[in-house]
Amino acid sequence: MTARCFAVIGAGSIGVAFALVFARAGHRVRVVDPDPRRRAAVDGEIALRLDDLAAHGLFEGDAAAVRTRIEATADLAHGVADAVLVMECAPENESVKRALFAEIAAAAPADAILASASSAIGASRFAADLPEAARARCLVAHPGNPPTLIPVIELVPAPFTARETMDAAERLLAGCGMLPVRLGREVEGFVYNRLQGALLREAYCLVRDGVVSATDLDTIVRDGLGLRWSVVGPFATADLNVRGGIAAHAQRMGAAYARMGAERGQDDPWTEDLVARVDAERRAVLPLERWDEGVRARDVGLMRALAARRVAPDGGGEPR
Repeated sequence: MTARCFAVIGAGSIGVAFALVFARAGHRVRVVDPDPRRRAAVDGEIALRLDDLAAHGLFEGDAAAVRTRIEATADLAHGVADAVLVMECAPENESVKRALFAEIAAAAPADAILASASSAIGASRFAADLPEAARARCLVAHPGNPPTLIPVIELVPAPFTARETMDAAERLLAGCGMLPVRLGREVEGFVYNRLQGALLREAYCLVRDGVVSATDLDTIVRDGLGLRWSVVGPFATADLNVRGGIAAHAQRMGAAYARMGAERGQDDPWTEDLVARVDAERRAVLPLERWDEGVRARDVGLMRALAARRVAPDGGGEPR
């Protein structure tokens, strides 16, 4: 019996990237797009991305075999006919997504997972009018851009999303080499964009207030915060910055961060119970008696990142 396909709705940059993620994992993929120019461009874009991955040692498979697994079509019903997972990658427009999900739900198999790569619009807004059984199979699967290189993908349930849907989506996407993170509930922008938005809002304010130039701010993030965050996240960073861990960091720095927030009209103090909750998670990962080991592991990770930057081929990233 032929394995069921993965369907991608939309042949833009995210849709093509998802097609590559799925095909690279060995799955048949149908990419649906009404624009003949976008359909015609899919194979060439896949070939270019595979060449780039191979040039950087990130792909060692049979590129021709990957490309033959991907079919571009204008026929949505054909595209989703035997799909186990449908990944909608249409423009960020609620009415467009609502119409598409009605069409997808009517044409896809009754057990297909119906996911959207939406950046900020929750499934409760575009799938609420579907029949109950179809609603239960809908969720947002929000990737980093591009998903071929950034494996973390947020799985965001609507209030009507079935737990079995979340389980199946997590299993399918993990099987394609992605790193699914399950959110507890819908929130606009999800986690990726709320974190990015918080940093970007402050960045604009700092430029506006004459504190730093846009170019220098990018330097601070790219070669400072971003370099460190490529090894450890913000909670781990705080945990490893102060002997005694994140609880000691909050005690030492919490008031200063509260004043910074108050400057921007924000009142979200790090309460004792909230700090204790985060501290408990960190201690489960890294007991305090192993704190020095954690610091060294961070430093080794930074050294590896710096060494990789030094030997990286030309043409990667922004010119410096």
